[in-house]
Amino acid sequence: MRTLEQWFEAYGSSHRNAVNKAIHWVCVPVIVFSILGMLWAWQPWLAMALIAISLMFYIRLSLRLTLAMGGLLAVCIGVGYVIEPVLFLICSVLFVLAWIGQFIGHHIEGKKPSFFEDIQFLLIGPLWVIAFLFRKFGIKY
Repeated sequence: MRTLEQWFEAYGSSHRNAVNKAIHWVCVPVIVFSILGMLWAWQPWLAMALIAISLMFYIRLSLRLTLAMGGLLAVCIGVGYVIEPVLFLICSVLFVLAWIGQFIGHHIEGKKPSFFEDIQFLLIGPLWVIAFLFRKFGIKY
């Protein structure tokens, strides 16, 4: 099993361009929200199962990042409650737009998305964004 730093190093190798990074800092959270929102609108237990699986993956890497991720996922679900009548529609549109943004970012970077190598990178992307914030504010993870 890879360490957290090994995951970040591998993920970061295709996210060095400043524009690509900026796109990811916006699009990755939007994708997380949109996936949870679509699942919640369809079958809430599927959204909860995805959250549980994700947190089990994260806990092996970092307790602090897991707690931060859990808090952000809870906020996503809370926002979903507020916009529930239009949740699926909004999340579907956001999902498509955010993925378009991701692929534009990787085109600019000149490297393919990391999840083409390992599907687990779909879980690392959100953690990479949160870890950036931790580092920016001097919080150890």
